[in-house]
Amino acid sequence: MDGGKRDVLVVGGGVIGLTTAVVLAEDGHRVGLWTRDPLGRTTSAVAGALFWPYRIEPEAEVGAWLERSLSQYEQLARRPDETGVRIVPGLMTDTPMTDLGSWAARVPGLRQARGEELPAGFGQALRATVPLIDMPVHLRYLKERLRAAGGTVERRTVTGFEEPAELAPVVVDCTGIGARVLMADASLYPVRGQVVVVENPGIDEWFVASLPGSADMTYVMPQPYGVLLGGTATEHSWDLRPDPAEAEAIVARCARIHPALAGARVLEHRVGLRPARPRVRLEAETLPRGARLVHNYGHGGAGVTVAWGCARDAARLALDS
Repeated sequence: MDGGKRDVLVVGGGVIGLTTAVVLAEDGHRVGLWTRDPLGRTTSAVAGALFWPYRIEPEAEVGAWLERSLSQYEQLARRPDETGVRIVPGLMTDTPMTDLGSWAARVPGLRQARGEELPAGFGQALRATVPLIDMPVHLRYLKERLRAAGGTVERRTVTGFEEPAELAPVVVDCTGIGARVLMADASLYPVRGQVVVVENPGIDEWFVASLPGSADMTYVMPQPYGVLLGGTATEHSWDLRPDPAEAEAIVARCARIHPALAGARVLEHRVGLRPARPRVRLEAETLPRGARLVHNYGHGGAGVTVAWGCARDAARLALDS
């Protein structure tokens, strides 16, 4: 990039920031991305990363984001080793078909599960074949794709958006839970998620169950590196330390679905903070010195699911003068 000048600086190195930066760079703009944390230590790196809307509003806009993102992930799934995206079948329990939006019509083979397909104790589920993403691989892929398009990635910590605004006329805020402090956004709060990664005893389908009103969830996500078991959804908790009791409970819940998991060797414990908000903040404002600031944060537990759709809308806002 000539003289290090940028048309846009994206702040935030999770899946939302990287995807937004890729869209802008591939549209021909000079893009830099600043990330406080290494990509492997962002909240996105911890995600179960099943393509399914979870804790995200507004419903009227989510449908379009989902459809655009699904199309992108289907293309990326043609090269799973490179992109980390695979198309995997599984069961989503206690979710009526009528609760889904128009995006569901694009999911091939989506149907009610038959009785013999349901684990004991479950009376209803949807059977679906959707993208499941290996996030460490996918984040590296996005980083390399950004660089291939002429973008740069730099480790930088900011205390506000004035600093990047001095270096680029457009700044995109993809700081996730960090926006609570950076934007003094009290409506943004963490939803703590803990997961356990174990060796795969032969599971090749995903499974999700959640109990309304409970912080406990049960999900099983077969990944190339093992099986990711979840999980928790503890609101307003900032604790990034794995809780041994929670980990034990997670494995026990998942073992009721797949008994072989009870004896599987534990490989890793992970904790992340989902950036929850009454609705995604996707809008632009003008900073005091004239730079354009675009916000793209507050995606709850669906950041991976809507990343490409939100990135396209954020890019449009960034360049709409």
